[in-house]
Amino acid sequence: MEFLKSNLDLGVMGLLGLMSFVMIAFVIERLLYFARVDLAAFDDAEDLELALTRNLTTIATIGANAPYIGLLGTVLGILIAFYDIGRTGEIETATMMMGLALALKATALGLVVAIPSLVFYNALLRRTESLKVRWRRVKRP
Repeated sequence: MEFLKSNLDLGVMGLLGLMSFVMIAFVIERLLYFARVDLAAFDDAEDLELALTRNLTTIATIGANAPYIGLLGTVLGILIAFYDIGRTGEIETATMMMGLALALKATALGLVVAIPSLVFYNALLRRTESLKVRWRRVKRP
């Protein structure tokens, strides 16, 4: 239990930080790709679809799972807080509330990662659809 107590913040916050970094890197990569994509170079709609949607699944997966990682951190933080209360046998309101408040920060950080991820995913998906419409206009005989 002591290992979990000493490494919970590092593990959960580190994982959410890594997810955030990956999401931002993929969003930037997609924006740069969309800015320079040559639609005329694609002869097949499936090839275009694959090229345009690369890394979008990862962005959506991060957006969908970051709240769960945060929730896991919160549940484990609450578990630690209750364990400490049970071990000492004393219920001090201030200590209990501080432990619960610190546990909730993981959920908050999970939402901070998830909300922009889903916003970026939807915006990039819309851009993908727009590029596919432009491609169909270019390829129309």
